[in-house]
Amino acid sequence: MAGIVLGLVLLIVLAYRGWSIIWIAPICAGVVALFGGLDLLDAYTNVYMQGFVDFTKSWFPVFLLGAIFGKLMEFSGMAQSVAQNIIKVFGDKQAIIGVVMASAVLAYGGISVFVVVFAVYPLAVNMFRQANIPRRLMPGTITAGMMSFAMTALPGTPQIQNLIPTEYFNTTAAAAPIMGLSASLVMGGGSILYLLSREKKLKQLGYEFEESGKDKDLSKEVKKNAPPIIISLLPLLSVIVALNVIQLDIVVSLLIGILIIIIFSLNKVKGFIPSFNQGASDSVMAMINTSAAVGFGTVVQAVPGFQKLSDYVLGIEGNPLISMAVASNILSGATGSASGGLGITMEALGQQYNEIAISAGINPEAFHRIASIASGGLDALPHNGAIITILIVTGLTHKQSYRDIAVVAIVFPILALIPAILLASIGIY
Repeated sequence: MAGIVLGLVLLIVLAYRGWSIIWIAPICAGVVALFGGLDLLDAYTNVYMQGFVDFTKSWFPVFLLGAIFGKLMEFSGMAQSVAQNIIKVFGDKQAIIGVVMASAVLAYGGISVFVVVFAVYPLAVNMFRQANIPRRLMPGTITAGMMSFAMTALPGTPQIQNLIPTEYFNTTAAAAPIMGLSASLVMGGGSILYLLSREKKLKQLGYEFEESGKDKDLSKEVKKNAPPIIISLLPLLSVIVALNVIQLDIVVSLLIGILIIIIFSLNKVKGFIPSFNQGASDSVMAMINTSAAVGFGTVVQAVPGFQKLSDYVLGIEGNPLISMAVASNILSGATGSASGGLGITMEALGQQYNEIAISAGINPEAFHRIASIASGGLDALPHNGAIITILIVTGLTHKQSYRDIAVVAIVFPILALIPAILLASIGIY
């Protein structure tokens, strides 16, 4: 148990300091193995790498095609077109709501959060400038749409955080729709109200929009390259419909979306190969980071102390969905990754929770939805890769903007678990 705790703490501290999880995960796994009495070489070459490889085998096609899909949406201008038109509907006076909804629609359409940042940022700059909203609210506003309800709670979202539980609970992406919608209302509604109140308070304190040199002409560039909204929405809708209505595999659904982008962007054919190359490269890095975290979890699972940890988590009194939420949150926080933490949780405890669901007469869909929502809570600690990316892109610091990010990406997702669990406890899924 001491080794597990020490390994987790070390992983959090080193990741927070900016050290790559690709190489610190096996080191932290070595600490766990050493305290657990495992042979270090065997723990790395067999146990750790087996977990790493198994996760990669299961999910690499999704990471690869998802990254290529997102990169093509960005290159074709379709992502910007969708965001631009959604923001236009709300207007300058409702800039915060417009940016949140634009980010959410793109994320719900299957676009990686890293791509969403680059698609929405130029539009957010223009909207915040027109409405004179303090720039420090921009990271939290974009995050509220792309890293909360659209990523984990909305039924049918093709994000990986909503797909991982399907393998363990034999569910679909649209699992527990009522629970998901209730959680989405808390996350989306709560975040918007919070951000609007923060805007008002900051303006009262004298804060205004702060211009940055790299922001010039961003909106003009977007307008010039953006295709019509009807065409731009087709790839997103095709992925959602193929996955949830026709119920095709996520790999096939993403391929359909990619094909539609290509068909409607033939005039930009010269840029296809670079986009495919960049998307493929991005997917490899994301895949290795997540698999490294899962490999760490596999070693944790292999030491004798894990049984005690498992018994503790599973033995949390009350509804077993609460222990599911605790486990997913803690491990996502440890890795700074919703997909990485959820992968560890499912690999280590997924089978047990599925058995609990069957024996307790609880619909496995409820466990799916809670695991997914909970993975999007503590994952947004300061060392999260997407958080660091959005701060770099917007030119802001943790000191300036992390408070708002934490509220919309940690506080509200955790609060959203309450109505979801209450609904499940009375048999409403």
